[in-house]
Amino acid sequence: MSTTETELYELLGVSRDADGATIKSAYRKLAMKHHPDRNPGCTESEGKFKALSAAYEVLKDPQKRAAYDRFGHAAFQQGGPGGGGHPSADFGDIGDIFETIFGSAFGGGGRARPRRGADLRYDLQIELEEAFHGKSTEIEIEVSQNCETCHGSGATPGTRARTCNLCHGQGQVRAKQGFFVVERPCPNCHGSGEVISSPCRDCRGEGRVDKAQSLEVEIPPGVDTGTRIRLSGKGEAGPRGAPPGDLYIFLHVKPHAIFQREGTTLATRVPISFTAAALGGSIDIPNLDGEDVTIEIPAGIQSGKQLRHRGAGMPVLQGRGRGDLVVEIAVETPTKLSKEQRALLEQFRELETGDECPESRGFFNKLKDVIGG
Repeated sequence: MSTTETELYELLGVSRDADGATIKSAYRKLAMKHHPDRNPGCTESEGKFKALSAAYEVLKDPQKRAAYDRFGHAAFQQGGPGGGGHPSADFGDIGDIFETIFGSAFGGGGRARPRRGADLRYDLQIELEEAFHGKSTEIEIEVSQNCETCHGSGATPGTRARTCNLCHGQGQVRAKQGFFVVERPCPNCHGSGEVISSPCRDCRGEGRVDKAQSLEVEIPPGVDTGTRIRLSGKGEAGPRGAPPGDLYIFLHVKPHAIFQREGTTLATRVPISFTAAALGGSIDIPNLDGEDVTIEIPAGIQSGKQLRHRGAGMPVLQGRGRGDLVVEIAVETPTKLSKEQRALLEQFRELETGDECPESRGFFNKLKDVIGG
């Protein structure tokens, strides 16, 4: 068996001699992991889920599995290997699923489907404020589009492509190798099933030309670095009028001068005076939504203490509510004192009993015990 013929077992992560219970368990775990409901908007997971379902559809059925073990993916071609008479002749729907997910190498029997245009990637940097509020922005990319002269056909206007006389429009040719029948793209028409004798001068028979294109992109509130936005059908045009691919916008949120972000949580470090730390009070922090967030400072707070304000963080992407704002307190020691301030601090020092700073007193007592021991 070739690598492609064992791919169903490899896809589910089981051995070829695995029993039905093992195959079912492996499928359930992987299907749960890649289910579209658990990966909203992730095209890769959606495709993986479909592939897993197609593989399980074959391997859970003893008759289909036996046919697959014997003939590989050729078992799901029209009529099975050699055409007609094979018990897998009614598996056409499974063959269609394989062709859709894995490509024409797993399908067969029908005319080659138009080769879809390539998906494209565009990297877009945005500010944290834009990720908070969301925005509508315009991007410009250069992408292959259908040729206006030939309308994507690839042929000179007034002419049209003719059916390939080698593959008779199938786009594939078959060759027998031992017990197997292998399908390959037709070398004459390169898998299209048609031959253009008079190519369009503007696109040279490709049916597409490169053009600059302006696109409107809607960025929803709550996006983060790594968020992908798919623009369906805005990728490369397919050759000779084939369907276009998709355009994926990959977002990158720039670092912010004040706030750090972790998921929906915003964090910042706020310096306060040592008197504010000792006596307590409140501070107002301007937030990304333009509103001030009031943080209550408890008396005697220490540097490094984190205070959490619920619902003042980033919006939940495609959901409701917001995360939290976490404020880390940094107690600042004054570097310049007036004579009056110094005198008052000297007076305070004379009145100190040690109970004001229990942590430092405990540290030095512990240190004496350790050295004395």
